[in-house]
Amino acid sequence: MKIKLILIALLLLGSCTTDKTSPWNKMLPEYELKFPALARTWDEGIPLGNATIGALIWQNEDALRFSLDRADLWDLRPMANLDFENYDFKWVLEQWHKNTYEKVQQKYDAPYDNLPAPSKIPAAALEFNSKKLGEIASVTLSLKNALCTVKWKNGTQLTTFVHATEPIGWYRFENLTQELSPVIIAPSYVSIKTAGPEDPVTGKDLRRLEYPGGKIISTKNSHTYVQKGWNDFSYEVHTEWIKEGTTLEGSWSISSKKTETEVTATAKETIAANSALNDKGNLLASHKKWWTSFWSKSSISIPDTILQNQWYMEMYKLGAAARKGAPPISLQSVWTADNGKLPPWKGDFHHDLNTQLSYWPTYSGNHLDLEEGFIDWLEKYKPTFKKYTAEYYNTTGINVPGVSTLTGDPMGGWIQYAFGPTVSAWLGQHYYLHWRYSMDRDFLTNKAYPWIKDVAIHLDELSVLDANGKRKLPLSSSPEIHNNARNAWFDSMSNFDLALVRWTFEKASELASELGKKDEAEKWKKIGLEWPDYAVNEDGLMFTADLPFNSSHRHFSHLMAIHPLGLLDYSNGKQQQQIIDKTIANLDKTGSSQWVGYSFSWLGNLKARAFDGEGAAKALKDFATSFVLPNSFHVNGDQSGTGKSNFTYRPFTLEGNFAFAAGIQEMLIQSHTGIVKLFPAIPKNWKEVSFQQLRTEGAFLISAKKEKGSTTFVQILSEKGGTIKLENPFTTKELEINGSESYTWNDGVLEIVTKPKAIITIH
Repeated sequence: MKIKLILIALLLLGSCTTDKTSPWNKMLPEYELKFPALARTWDEGIPLGNATIGALIWQNEDALRFSLDRADLWDLRPMANLDFENYDFKWVLEQWHKNTYEKVQQKYDAPYDNLPAPSKIPAAALEFNSKKLGEIASVTLSLKNALCTVKWKNGTQLTTFVHATEPIGWYRFENLTQELSPVIIAPSYVSIKTAGPEDPVTGKDLRRLEYPGGKIISTKNSHTYVQKGWNDFSYEVHTEWIKEGTTLEGSWSISSKKTETEVTATAKETIAANSALNDKGNLLASHKKWWTSFWSKSSISIPDTILQNQWYMEMYKLGAAARKGAPPISLQSVWTADNGKLPPWKGDFHHDLNTQLSYWPTYSGNHLDLEEGFIDWLEKYKPTFKKYTAEYYNTTGINVPGVSTLTGDPMGGWIQYAFGPTVSAWLGQHYYLHWRYSMDRDFLTNKAYPWIKDVAIHLDELSVLDANGKRKLPLSSSPEIHNNARNAWFDSMSNFDLALVRWTFEKASELASELGKKDEAEKWKKIGLEWPDYAVNEDGLMFTADLPFNSSHRHFSHLMAIHPLGLLDYSNGKQQQQIIDKTIANLDKTGSSQWVGYSFSWLGNLKARAFDGEGAAKALKDFATSFVLPNSFHVNGDQSGTGKSNFTYRPFTLEGNFAFAAGIQEMLIQSHTGIVKLFPAIPKNWKEVSFQQLRTEGAFLISAKKEKGSTTFVQILSEKGGTIKLENPFTTKELEINGSESYTWNDGVLEIVTKPKAIITIH
């Protein structure tokens, strides 16, 4: 074997992406979203955002329209029906046993559908009467710097962006031949009734919130809109502009106040504070700098342009929708519906799938900083979650309402999932993954283990023994099988709940051991062994031991053990491989008639975990070509007319988008078993593939290149040091390895000892 060891100086993070000797060219394509005209509906608008504020750029009749939004604009009136003192989980269990479950539906399910709030609410819109500007030549969104440009055939040009870190939007019209100025359009809180049906999917009429009319105060070059909401909540939208010759330049902001006495900068004050930066051009410069840094974190190059372009669009939206210090990604993030109605499903936080899938790409995509916003939110509202857990479940650990408000309070709905017993367990996976991908021991000690331990306490106290002496939950469910009917509860454990329970105790034991808490580790391990086996038949995983998977359904809740939890994995031998193969084959056999867009994204991840590159690529391409609008928004229903799903509606939500990005990453790199696999699930005809700085468990950043079907180069940046186990991606063991003092071969696995910040290259 030819070996060459060269010790190199410890290098700063990120240096591998700027090395001019790198064996690939710059991988971020000069990709643009480009159209010949503005969209005519809000949900096809050009999306701009920074996780706090957002805008959609589109055409509303004769006006260029900016639909404005802010993440914390919420009507937080409490759900009056939530009475856990008298109607707790024990009461629900009693009604289920007595077959009087309609009382539960009336008490907890129906109010979510019938009441307009609590709910996310829209901000306002800016409109420019652009009719006299004539025909548009092009509309472009540059992903590189998050700038939207609109060009008219008469030479007028609009450039607009939402600043990457400040709550400010900016617009500049050049070469104006007509008078032009913005007007603020208030939401339809007191206007005429909007057309169309009203339900949780299409949205309730905004007038049902019963807000007073807002006030718009105007000067020669500014407008300020102040809207009072429920109780003491209010918000302000402000825009101001300067007209010089043929140029009109302006900015806008949105501020909110929870109470009248809260001290916070108003939108007008925010713009004034940043006016100096705007005058000097630093506002745009700092915006571009952030996006340059964002795109330097990771990149891919794959031969399928549809999948590659969709991945870049998803990562762009991730950068626009997630941020540390901002609220988590809700169903629509900072792009609330601008149609006179509340957003679909009230724009809330669904934790039975939606928030979880939204953060999947942050881990291997090397954007842990964006994921921290979600973790910080969970930490902030821990007292709220513990209060809910104590009052509803009478346990001392932690659970989270499956449907919650901005402040973590329960909203009701289909309570099998809105009050599901294992919600906090799935959320706990984010804590675990953050630890494994960052190797941040302070995070492990202060956040990851305490959260997972509290979940274990809750599940331990809630559990009862079945007839065979095995533990089980008093009632179990499997989102969203049988919707909210009585039989959506199961007396035996569902595979969904069982996988989350097993995962919780396994990881609680693992993390306790990592922290040297031997007694706690043994306790959690022992409890974890006291639960039943998964329900499996000749077709693979079932919903429960009494309910096989025999009909199409959007939510793959029964296969959580395969993905995302990885409890059943190809690495664990033939028996589990057979279960995985049969389960996925059964998914294919039952068909996609009742699937929505995120189902195809999830399937792409599943097939990647089963090393089916062709299957993963097909599922993700089905998503990209059939379940997204021209601006890349996932709209749940099949828009292609090809019959991929019987659902053809178009409520916009984001989780399908972000799960798609994660699926592409699963095709390129996997590390969940402790062994890093490169290009584990790519189609055989993908001969030229590469990626830069995808992250693995153990805090390693890896770049790799495949040429003419063979891996030619691998680069590893070790953030924290330690041993990386790399399944040999080359066709030989005759390698040149630079940058490591020590390595060994273990069958086909290369085990490399690294120091913190070291870079290892393998040819």
